[in-house]
Amino acid sequence: MNLEQLESTAKAMAAPGKGILAADESTPTIGKRFDQINAESTEENRRTYRDMLFTTEGMENYISGVIFFDETLRQSTVDRDVPFSKHLSDLGVVPGIKVDKGAKELAGFEGEKVTEGLDGLRDRLKEYYDLGARFAKWRAVITITEEAPSFACIDANAHALARYAALCQEADIAPIVEPEVLMDGEHNIEASFEVTSEVLSSVFEALVRMDVYLEGIILKPNMVLSGYECSEQASVDEVAEATVSCFMRFVPAAVPGICFLSGGQSDIHATEHLNAMNCLGTEKPWKLSFSYGRALQQPALKAWGGDPANVENAREAFLHRAKCNGAATTGDYTKEMETSE
Repeated sequence: MNLEQLESTAKAMAAPGKGILAADESTPTIGKRFDQINAESTEENRRTYRDMLFTTEGMENYISGVIFFDETLRQSTVDRDVPFSKHLSDLGVVPGIKVDKGAKELAGFEGEKVTEGLDGLRDRLKEYYDLGARFAKWRAVITITEEAPSFACIDANAHALARYAALCQEADIAPIVEPEVLMDGEHNIEASFEVTSEVLSSVFEALVRMDVYLEGIILKPNMVLSGYECSEQASVDEVAEATVSCFMRFVPAAVPGICFLSGGQSDIHATEHLNAMNCLGTEKPWKLSFSYGRALQQPALKAWGGDPANVENAREAFLHRAKCNGAATTGDYTKEMETSE
């Protein structure tokens, strides 16, 4: 285990002014995104779309890392036939890979899930390292209802995240640890705070027990929000204060960066919340950044529409969102940025 390399990778992913592009949609998920623009989800179309994002001039100024799906890590750029992982590495962008096999029903706990994929992971990580991946991602999902989450669900997912992280570091791959508390539901921000606290506490206890090197990981969590169906939605400032307060209590200072997921927020809301956190006077021991999928890609996807004639417009839309979120990592985002470009 190369601790120096792990720490260097994690710090590069949490560089000021930059964040992570989550381009790891599974084939069914990206198929649904393509359905929205009436584009056929063929392997070549998926390659063309991701090539459009990865070859956007200047993206490396705002994107520190890209999470691939297995198919994408094996693909190359359209024009020069350079493996995507090498193309990004040459730009100083760290290539990564989604390694979990998805959230499945947790036996005995109706409506709750546990993420699978540990079987054979050691061998897959070795192959992914050889293909150029230097970090990995594993997502766990926690649901809030009147009955959930159960302790069993939180514990099972924390244990899986810790075992995954330990296997990654054994392979000199920096793990992104992603415990996502879903914001679907009518719960208020107080309930979100409570459950997120329980999850973070359990996850870091499990990581420590598995002797995971915390300086060599990135945390990818949810923000502390009101449930999307809640009648009283917390303000941007309330979300920022609740989120930072929660993470100050439960995330060790050894962790280099917290790269939030957007979790169904609108692209602008995700940017505003991140910016507000970085504007708080609280002295934070870790970098607060982003690891967004839809919140970075949706405007570009709509602008592209599957039409080659729209590629440059789509690249401009992608670069704009990346630039706005990059500014949010240092608290320099303003609403004027949305209208001035």
